[in-house]
Amino acid sequence: MQTVNPTATRYDSVTILSHWFMALLIGVQWIVALSIDLFPKGPLRVDAGSVHIVCGLTWGVVLVAHVLWRRSYGRQLRPVGNRLTILLATIVHWALNALTGLMVLLGITLASARGDSLFNIYTIPSFAPDDKALAEQIAVIHGTVSVTILILVGFHAAAALFHQFVWKDGVMDRMRLLRR
Repeated sequence: MQTVNPTATRYDSVTILSHWFMALLIGVQWIVALSIDLFPKGPLRVDAGSVHIVCGLTWGVVLVAHVLWRRSYGRQLRPVGNRLTILLATIVHWALNALTGLMVLLGITLASARGDSLFNIYTIPSFAPDDKALAEQIAVIHGTVSVTILILVGFHAAAALFHQFVWKDGVMDRMRLLRR
C-alpha cells in the first residue's frame, strides 16, 4: 500500500476516473432496473435486462480494479476532518465497496437462478430452473442491497456537498474530473 503523499491535493487520474465511472454506473443501473418492466415481454425487455446484467458485470470489474489500484498504486491523501468524520467516511467507503461487491454477486446469482438470456444470443444456464421462489428471494435481497447502496451514496454525496459549501475545505476538489 502506498503511503500518504503529504503534498498532493488531488487523487490520481485512475482513481478519479474509476470513482466517477462507478457513480455513472450506479445511476445507469438504477434507471435501467426501474424501467425493465416497462417494456413489453419479448426482445426489448430481454435487451433491457441484458444491458442491466452487462452494466452490473462491468461495475464489478471496475470495482475490483478500483480497489486494487487504490491499495497498490493509487495516490493516498491525508484524511480531512476530525476523528468522527474520518471514521464515518471510512465506514461509508468500505460499506459502499462491500455492498457493491455483494450486489454484483447477487446479480450474477439471480441471473443464474433464473437462467436469463443475454440479448437473445446466450442463455445463462440456470442452477434452479424450476425454483421461482428462490429466484424471487434473491431478487428481493438484490433490491434491498440496491436501496441500501443508494442511501449510502446519498450520504456520501451529502457529505461531499457539506465539505464543499459549509466547511469549504477543498475535499471535493480532490476528486474533481477537470483541474481548475
